[in-house]
Amino acid sequence: MKQALLIIDAQQELIDGNEKEESVFNKEKLLNNINTAIEKAVESDVFLIFIRDTDVANGEGAGFQIHQEIKVPPAAKVFDKQATNSFYGTPLLSFLKDSQIEHLVIMGCKTEHCIDTAVRTATVNHFDVTLVGDGHSTTNSAILSAEQIINHHNKILHGHYNVDHFSMVRNTQEDLFKPIHNEYR
Repeated sequence: MKQALLIIDAQQELIDGNEKEESVFNKEKLLNNINTAIEKAVESDVFLIFIRDTDVANGEGAGFQIHQEIKVPPAAKVFDKQATNSFYGTPLLSFLKDSQIEHLVIMGCKTEHCIDTAVRTATVNHFDVTLVGDGHSTTNSAILSAEQIINHHNKILHGHYNVDHFSMVRNTQEDLFKPIHNEYR
């Protein structure tokens, strides 16, 4: 089974914050977990794909780039997007289909926006998804803390299905590239 690690919006300014936005919740843990998953992906010969949002830092400069503490392998693909949905207006879906990917492991930012949308869109596009429960983050909203948002999404996206394909939530220390979806079909 071919797989890909999809890391969404793990950009310098989004993770660290700026004069208008706070940094994401548990940013050091997030960065460590992303690097751990990258190491596992490289060891497992899994495709690595980074998605960058052009709204971050106005799509330019150091703030727009993948966070400096993330160890980006030279073979990683990088796609830029202009919408919340990583599949909208990008070559992502074509790349995944052309590469015969069946399973996506998803991490990154922000939980309630781009991560939630990617998980749901992937399942309707015939991919099984593993959301890394300790591998996505966000900031506080006006009504919920970042931790509450993360916990809520880990709960509602675990077992989320669209007929034939669904998402599972697992943590970084688990064998992310040994999917367990078939145990629940």
